[in-house]
Amino acid sequence: MFSSVAHLARANPFNAPHLQLVHDGLTDPGSCPAGPTAPLRRSRNLAAAAVEEYSCEFGSMKYYALCGFGGVLSCGLTHTAVVPLDLVKCRMQVDPQKYKGIFNGFSVTLKEDGVRGLAKGWAPTFIGYSLQGLCKFGFYEVFKVLYSNMLGEENTYLWRTSLYLAASASAEFFADIALAPMEATKVRIQTQPGYANTLRDAAPKMYKEEGLKAFYKGVAPLWMRQIPYTMMKFACFERTVEALYKFVVPKPRSECSKPEQLVVTFVAGYIGVWKGLFARIIMIGTLTALQWFIYDSVKVYFRLPRPPPPEMPESLKKKLGLTQ
Repeated sequence: MFSSVAHLARANPFNAPHLQLVHDGLTDPGSCPAGPTAPLRRSRNLAAAAVEEYSCEFGSMKYYALCGFGGVLSCGLTHTAVVPLDLVKCRMQVDPQKYKGIFNGFSVTLKEDGVRGLAKGWAPTFIGYSLQGLCKFGFYEVFKVLYSNMLGEENTYLWRTSLYLAASASAEFFADIALAPMEATKVRIQTQPGYANTLRDAAPKMYKEEGLKAFYKGVAPLWMRQIPYTMMKFACFERTVEALYKFVVPKPRSECSKPEQLVVTFVAGYIGVWKGLFARIIMIGTLTALQWFIYDSVKVYFRLPRPPPPEMPESLKKKLGLTQ
């Protein structure tokens, strides 16, 4: 599948170098100049320069691998950082009589287990969410290209929100399969006192008692929780970035510096989840914004192609009578 996706990616409307030249008016995808060859040569030189500034080709195996690595850092680091809060939240859900609230939960945990007790479950959290991030972000890029080529350039633009929803749902399906074993282990460590304190103790014990079923019996609830959330997370982010560059940022993304682009990424990640209770907004909003910030920072660091916000194809403009 990856080889076919890489082959199709060259004609993909998300392909940054080609689209950026079209958007800047340096080349016309539907015609060839009849005059001197200097403008054509200039366009080709600019296209070559655009390709050379990236470390790999859009849609290549290296591109997908590095996107997956960005997902590993994005999800693994952020979820591990909030392990103490996640531990107290899980204990409140399992034993609300004992853990009556966030602050009370922290107090009881510190009293019984000490400071180290707040870190229970960090190892399965880091491993599990790193694997989830690998699949969530890596496969999202794969499915976005795959579904875009199935739709064609014009339908990709017209149905781009549906494209984001379908690509993210498909990616999260596999991401939760990767996450499920470590998530099940983490919950056992955090919510069953005396069962096990570490991943090395918990995983073999669970396998001995229930076999592989112990690690995957929670995958269906994960799908029900994570797939709708991820669909909203990615679709809202993509459309918010598009709106920010269109209505807020005073210049095209191609003219923005890398730090400016990363600020837009962080803001878009935060705005994209601005619904729900205030405390949840702060926690999930900040977590999500940091994930997008880390992911985009990895793309910047490794000089990966970062397509501009989508614009209406010229062929569709002509059909709608928006251009001559």
